Amino acid sequence: MYHTTGFTKAQITELCVLINETCAHSGQRPWPPILGLYKSTVVALTYLRRNRVQAEIAEAYDVSQSTISRAVTTLTPLLGAVVAGFTPVAEDLNPGRQHIVDGSLLPCWSWAGHRELYSGKHKTTGLSVQLACRLDGTLAWISDPVNGSRHDTFALKESGVLITMDPTLWIGDKGYIGNHMLTPIRKPAHRALLDWEKEFNTQINKVRYVIEQTIAHFKTWRILHTDYRRPLKTFRETINSVISLHFYKIACE
Repeated sequence: MYHTTGFTKAQITELCVLINETCAHSGQRPWPPILGLYKSTVVALTYLRRNRVQAEIAEAYDVSQSTISRAVTTLTPLLGAVVAGFTPVAEDLNPGRQHIVDGSLLPCWSWAGHRELYSGKHKTTGLSVQLACRLDGTLAWISDPVNGSRHDTFALKESGVLITMDPTLWIGDKGYIGNHMLTPIRKPAHRALLDWEKEFNTQINKVRYVIEQTIAHFKTWRILHTDYRRPLKTFRETINSVISLHFYKIACE
């Protein structure tokens, strides 16, 4: 089960307890009765972690595809809600600590009517988030998603994370030039980079590699790495739920 969902049986049981407590107040049990709470939770986590086709999951549980769809639809926001407290916000970051930041596109189907999702950099559609980690690679913060067409600088400013932070302590790639952060030097149009500038860029990139590893670890949630197939209106909600679950998982380690 761990290799399917990323969570141990004890952790899944704890999630079920939290969900049951939340739903007890409203008197509702929105998950499919044929699956029950525990299996519905496992189904939702499996879908988020592996992005498997719902009909394939249905075969494994000997139920209909619509039952799996209901489990995913109802449990995804509930899972995000019950562990939302584990997700740090911008105000939780230490303003005196150095952070490395980078953006990542979370792809979805190419929606012809939503050109705002198209990223010219990645040549595909999706929503993007900003991630910040410490120098040791520890994930510190993830922003809310924005349209994929938006530049990293816009997304970072939109998040408001630097309002209470000292940007000179932050490290980013060339996409963040102009934000008073430590970034590689861009090649001037009229000359090649000098030797010291090349060496400076090399040293910056040697530090920045940890954010690439952090992003890769975050995207072990395949729902964020391969095209999102559910209705587009649910994508932001799914992203926020996965972010909360990811920080919950880190807290359990």
